Amino acid sequence: MLPKDPHGCPYLQLAPMEGVGDASFRKAIASVGGFDEAVRDFLRVPINAHVKSLCRVYLANELVPIPLAAQIMGSDTDLMAAMAQELMLRGAPRIDVNCGCPSNTVTGKGAGSSLLKSPNTLHQVAKAVVQSVPIPVTVKMRSGYEDISLFKENLLAAEESGACYITLHPRTKVDGYGPPARWDLIAEAKSLLKIPVVGNGDILTVEDALTMLRTTKCDGLMIGRGSLINPFLFHQIRAHFAKKEYIPQKEDLALYLERYLTVMGPDAPEKLKINKLKQLLGFLFKSSQELMQHRQAILTSSHQDPASLLKEVMPLIRQQLPQACGNTSPSET
Repeated sequence: MLPKDPHGCPYLQLAPMEGVGDASFRKAIASVGGFDEAVRDFLRVPINAHVKSLCRVYLANELVPIPLAAQIMGSDTDLMAAMAQELMLRGAPRIDVNCGCPSNTVTGKGAGSSLLKSPNTLHQVAKAVVQSVPIPVTVKMRSGYEDISLFKENLLAAEESGACYITLHPRTKVDGYGPPARWDLIAEAKSLLKIPVVGNGDILTVEDALTMLRTTKCDGLMIGRGSLINPFLFHQIRAHFAKKEYIPQKEDLALYLERYLTVMGPDAPEKLKINKLKQLLGFLFKSSQELMQHRQAILTSSHQDPASLLKEVMPLIRQQLPQACGNTSPSET
């Protein structure tokens, strides 16, 4: 079973998010904290992979003291096993097998969610990784490729591979990120499997987290977009279980954004910093209707440096912080 905190809060994980969930974001939100573990965005394992070179970008101590799991994505069993071994040597506490990426450039090469087309292939890939390392190996998967006709078979294939637990994003590859996540499928997976199930998808508020836990009985929560929109969400979920009030501080939000910029390094081009900051703010401004009214203007604004952009947006964010991120107060689950 996945551990809970002393107040009964389930295990909370920061989801891997290609493109937006890079090291800058991971370090920034780690400075806020509240989650038990993060998962790095996937490392592709192509058929011509040079394993040692590919693994150099993984840094086990990136978020110390928060552990950072490594996620790998490919279909060659020998190379996937070799990647797992190298990542373990680099300090990875856990290896996650990606069976969910919906990108056409990925699935066209037989990786990611394309593994869901064949439960036998999924089983072989996951089993090869499990047998290659003594550390925990897990599987992150979607509910299917074009449909959910192989949903149960894929779940059982992952379990029978020896995976410690499964993280389920209940959308198909074809769904992408559009329609609502089918939490009923998380409940179905939980009732079918003997190993733990982590729920993922559409957790944007504390109430969403509680509803998923209540309706699916899942063993843990993985949150991606919700943490981009509200970086205090993990703390708010914990506060609920501790029956405490959690009020985000304006200073914490400023430090979060400043940390995001700082970790890019002094040599990063100003334009890159501005564009990445706008990307982050694009999510943050989704946290309230009031901020949404300013979102397009901010995203299309012209600034010479990130400091001037922050100078413009911080008064807006500070004014809306309580409404945007919300306050949590003690209540019954």
